[in-house]
Amino acid sequence: MNTITKETFSELVVQYERLVYTVCFQLVRDASTAEDLTQDTFLSAYIHRETLPQGCERQWLTRIAVNKAKDHLQSAWNRRTVLPGDQDIPPGLAPPAEEVALRRGTEAEITAAIQAMKEPYRQVCRLCLLGDRSPEEAALRLGRPVKTVYTQLSRGKRLLREALERSGTYGSLSR
Repeated sequence: MNTITKETFSELVVQYERLVYTVCFQLVRDASTAEDLTQDTFLSAYIHRETLPQGCERQWLTRIAVNKAKDHLQSAWNRRTVLPGDQDIPPGLAPPAEEVALRRGTEAEITAAIQAMKEPYRQVCRLCLLGDRSPEEAALRLGRPVKTVYTQLSRGKRLLREALERSGTYGSLSR
């Protein structure tokens, strides 16, 4: 088992930060998103540092970065969904749908819809959508794998949208 000290890990960050950023940027083609994914990569690497294969730091960090970027690209449509009434906003400039919904809808209605969800979606949506936690933070707090939390969050958003549509809240969000 490989144990890495904080100092050693800091050296890895300095040494490979540019590489990780470049890998992320090549996949997502957005500087700020690549910066966020670089931070997510090193956060994940730090959390799982005991699994680092000796002498394979570059490949290990590159694989984590590629997986983070792929996860982002696969779930990007959820964050870029344009709500009814926002059709005139170019899709790339539309704010994340959950942010628009939280701004336009009443927090009580959305909170009630999230509390009515079944598990495991309720806890994940409560932490990520209401608690403003990242999926990585939610995974750490809930003791679940990060990919599982991303999947549960994606499904939870869909369930939330469906619940709000049924109640008529989602349609009124565009007014």
